[in-house]
Amino acid sequence: MDVIIFAEFLHGILRTVFFQPLAGDFRARQIGVFTGILIILTISYFFVDRIRAGNNRQLFLTGVLWLVLTVAFEISLGRLLNLSWERIFEDYDIANGGLMPVGLLFLMFAPLIVMRLRNKFPIRYETDKR
Repeated sequence: MDVIIFAEFLHGILRTVFFQPLAGDFRARQIGVFTGILIILTISYFFVDRIRAGNNRQLFLTGVLWLVLTVAFEISLGRLLNLSWERIFEDYDIANGGLMPVGLLFLMFAPLIVMRLRNKFPIRYETDKR
């Protein structure tokens, strides 16, 4: 989880520095949800084995934990940066174009999604004799 949070933190910095001046703040955050999904799925793909989940329920519960920890981090960081509650929850307001719930949905299901991908497209190491 800490790898995902760190990667998303860097993603936010890079989005703000390079993309926000071109697209504007809110539009950059909207697009950032989709690039963030790719980051989450990529990291999850390579680290899902560390979860050691024995079944789909455990994978799902891991995703729920990731969701809770991410929302707690987002809110804490927003408050630390003196963002208003309105600004923090702007990204969660689907009716007004906020796409964070879409990203969180993917985050919650990422362990299940990548485990399915890995079962269909397993990583092959040089030591594998298959």
